[in-house]
Amino acid sequence: MNPANTSRTCSRCGHCAKDNRLTQAQFRCQACGHDAHADVNAAKNILRAGLALRDAAEAA
Repeated sequence: MNPANTSRTCSRCGHCAKDNRLTQAQFRCQACGHDAHADVNAAKNILRAGLALRDAAEAA
């Protein structure tokens, strides 16, 4: 899985923008206002993608 943009993508609404990542540690979605630690937000996106890959592999 390519982790590109996982720290710029909102784990709630999926909006991806450079401006979502305010600082190294702070994430705030410009679309929905979701506020979180940037690493936690990215981890949720990576987890979601990994689970989707697992589910697709199990379905095949």
